Amino acid sequence: MNIFLWIVQAVLAVMFAMAGVMKSTQPKDKLVEKLPWVADFSPGTVRFIGIVEFAAALGLILPAATGIATVLTPLASVGLGVTMLLAALYHARKKEFPAIGLNAVLLILAAVIAWGRFGPYSF
Repeated sequence: MNIFLWIVQAVLAVMFAMAGVMKSTQPKDKLVEKLPWVADFSPGTVRFIGIVEFAAALGLILPAATGIATVLTPLASVGLGVTMLLAALYHARKKEFPAIGLNAVLLILAAVIAWGRFGPYSF
């Protein structure tokens, strides 16, 4: 189970790191082409979301890998879960149902990490 959790952590970390870098470095006009929801938010908000996603990606790996403040790993997972819940609620309000599926999958993976790392498979 520990290996499974590490794999899920790595997959989520890579996905959110890439998304976070994209949202925090690219101009809003370019992002709107790939992510239509960006049009509804200010550039600062989109950049903030990107920074939060990147920081959480680091939090999924670095504390656990270094053994320093390992409680940050499940906390990062909880933060990503909350982010995905809020994203799913936004997409539901806009009736963008295909996007909710991805949000739900990422939320479930984050919840599994939080359960495992807070519970029986903590560091």
